[in-house]
Amino acid sequence: MYFVYAIKSITKNYIYVGMSNNLERRLKEHNNAENRSTKLYKPFVLILSEELETREVARKREKFLKSGIGKEYLNTLFK
Repeated sequence: MYFVYAIKSITKNYIYVGMSNNLERRLKEHNNAENRSTKLYKPFVLILSEELETREVARKREKFLKSGIGKEYLNTLFK
């Protein structure tokens, strides 16, 4: 199983979309500044997680959420 997830910075206007086979570990890494691309935006809250069967399906969903339409969808989660 793979997870596609979106996290939102509590302090800045920043949403990160990623994929992992261990969601709990990955969220801890983001909040402990172990990821170079997100460490400046910590702390984070989880705003979306989806469990998918295969890495390939999860990667396609991650790519969608990183696209313009996907970003619009994520922004609607707050309204």
